[in-house]
Amino acid sequence: MSFFTDANLARAREIVARYPSPKSAILPLAHLAQDQHGWLSPEAMEQIAELTGVTPAQVFGTCSFYTMFKLRPCGRLVVSVCTNVSCLVTGGPEILDHLERRYALDPDVTVEEVECIAACGGAPAMQVNYEFHERLTPELAEDVVDAYKRGALAPRTVSGARAGGAA
Repeated sequence: MSFFTDANLARAREIVARYPSPKSAILPLAHLAQDQHGWLSPEAMEQIAELTGVTPAQVFGTCSFYTMFKLRPCGRLVVSVCTNVSCLVTGGPEILDHLERRYALDPDVTVEEVECIAACGGAPAMQVNYEFHERLTPELAEDVVDAYKRGALAPRTVSGARAGGAA
């Protein structure tokens, strides 16, 4: 049984054909799988391995390195709170703690800690589906997430493409 839809399986084969070495297509295939399903399931990684001629463990090893790939189901909104040095000293951990408590039971919101989102000049910072938000407090961070929830801000999909349009 195929993980990919028929259309995406055809697209996956086209992607693999672009590369001189099939294993070079692991990352674009992971994006395709995540776009289709919202996260990278073991079945997705198995099919990517089959298409690229590597083991599922190699696909997992590659994809688990990158925080943009979700290895478990997540909400429609993925809130990535930076806790690296600049954000650490300006309130990142407090924002993370506040949002984790606030959205703990909300299936639409997944809150995650990330090492660095390269927004040190605007620390503390977070991303909501890869959209940057800087100079936050716990309350402002919650306001931002709530604005996405009620549609006042348009989220990207988890893979980075705008919902309903191009990136």
